Amino acid sequence: MRGGSRFLSSLLLAAALASPLAITGCAVHARVYDPYYHDYHPWNHGEVVYYQNWETETHRQHVDFRKRNSDEQKEYFDWRHKH
Repeated sequence: MRGGSRFLSSLLLAAALASPLAITGCAVHARVYDPYYHDYHPWNHGEVVYYQNWETETHRQHVDFRKRNSDEQKEYFDWRHKH
């Protein structure tokens, strides 16, 4: 019986130590630096919606923002700051 409680205690301790890692791992958000306006945009669900709206309004094919050339990124940031 003593070995079982020691195992259970070790398991509970491991779970307690690992829980902050699991919680903070879900809160990771990317940020994109706007060199033209000198600010950061958190690239979360809200920014993705704006980006998709920009692609639709400007009749562009969907391309990951990081893969767009610098001119197109500047056009997006100009559009974004107006909306």
